[in-house]
Amino acid sequence: MVMDNEIINEEVTSSKKPPHFKAYLTMLVSSFFSLVASLVLSIDAIKLAKDADAPLACNINSAISCAKVAVSWQSNLLGFPNAFLGLMCEAVVITIAVAGLSGVQFPKNFMRVALSIYGIGLLFAFWLFSQSYLVIKAFCPWCLLVTISTVTVFGSMFRIIALNGVLPLNPERTAKLQQKLLSGWDAVVITGVYSLIALLLIFKLL
Repeated sequence: MVMDNEIINEEVTSSKKPPHFKAYLTMLVSSFFSLVASLVLSIDAIKLAKDADAPLACNINSAISCAKVAVSWQSNLLGFPNAFLGLMCEAVVITIAVAGLSGVQFPKNFMRVALSIYGIGLLFAFWLFSQSYLVIKAFCPWCLLVTISTVTVFGSMFRIIALNGVLPLNPERTAKLQQKLLSGWDAVVITGVYSLIALLLIFKLL
C-alpha cells in the first residue's frame, strides 16, 4: 500500500506542473473541440429554422447528412436544438479544465456532481448515436465529434476524481481502481470505445 501511495503521489504531484496536468489538458482540448462542434451545430440549426432546405456543408449523401439528423425530433429533445446544451456544458468543462491546469483543488462534492452530470451527458451522447445508427439512419460529422469528445472528457474527469479518492468506494476498492488507472486501463477502455464506434460506422457506411 505504501508503494501504491508513492506511485499515486508521483502521478498527482509535480514540482513544475499542477496535479493531473495531462488529464486536465486532455479535458481542455476535448471540450474545446466539442464546443466548436456545438457552435457549428447551433448555427446550422438556426439556418434550418429559417429555411428547411438550407444547404449545409456536411450534407454529403443520404448516410452523411447533418440536415437529416438536425431536423429529427431526437436532435430537439427538449424543444430546442441539443447543440445549445453543448454550448452551455462545454463552457463549464473548459472552465474546470483551465482552473485545474492552474492548480485549483475542487471540493469533493463539486467533482462528484460534475462527474455525475457529465455521465448523464455521456449516456445522452451514446443514445443520440444509437438513434442516428438505428432510427435516423444518417450521421452528422459534427455530432460524431461531440460523441468522441464527450467520451474523452468523461474519461479524463473520471481519472482525476478516482486518483483523488473522491469516488464513494471503500479504501480497498479505491486502491485497486487507482492501480488499474495508473497501469493505463482507462486508456484501453477509451480506445475500445473509439474502435467500436469506428467499426459501427464502417459497417454502416460500406
